[in-house]
Amino acid sequence: MSLEQLQAELRAQANPDKVDVYKRFFKTGPGEYGEGDLFLGVNVPAQRRLAGKYRDLNWLDTIRLLKSPYHEERLTALLIMIHQFERGDVLTRGRVYRFYLNNTRYINNWDLVDTSAHKICGPYLMDKDRTFLDNLARSRDLWKRRISIITTYYFIKHDQFDDTLRIAKILLHDKHDLIHKATGWMLREVGNRNQSVEEEFLDTHAAEMPRTMLRYAVEKFPPGLRKKYMTMK
Repeated sequence: MSLEQLQAELRAQANPDKVDVYKRFFKTGPGEYGEGDLFLGVNVPAQRRLAGKYRDLNWLDTIRLLKSPYHEERLTALLIMIHQFERGDVLTRGRVYRFYLNNTRYINNWDLVDTSAHKICGPYLMDKDRTFLDNLARSRDLWKRRISIITTYYFIKHDQFDDTLRIAKILLHDKHDLIHKATGWMLREVGNRNQSVEEEFLDTHAAEMPRTMLRYAVEKFPPGLRKKYMTMK
């Protein structure tokens, strides 16, 4: 199976009527966070099916696919990388992880980050030092900051919350709405596993959190508790 065959199959799944819909949804207009991104009009389930079919695509072709100007090809490349990471040996996992972090300029929209960061960076760092994520959280690059907090989703699922809380503190005063949403989402996931841990964080920080971040964080709380924290703003 070749890259050219995969690209042909992606295009066979394309719906031209969806292109403008996706361009609006992913904010590709001038000055927007996805400015200039290109779309084929392929839905995500089709991309997942093809990523599974081409999960043994050779590494150089996977790299080429991630560097595509087309959003769907980049997402498909990330899905293939996840397959290769999950099925790979120690050397393969390290290679995928390093390539991922060295090419974040191609992981440049929220869906690309949210699909991949906790599937690649999370498990790789599970038994390693994670303070590198703090550097990402302080980056000027929006997508590196989002990678830093979304990576911790993997740790949350293993009842490890310290990294999420530490990075959330770094991002408390971030100016971008996409960081507010991602951070609030991860705090909510902490609460889903251990509500008292999330409440302790909110007791200290709710008053200084951006409203969107706080709203996402308390979304699953009972109405009375949700109101308590929202009125702290």
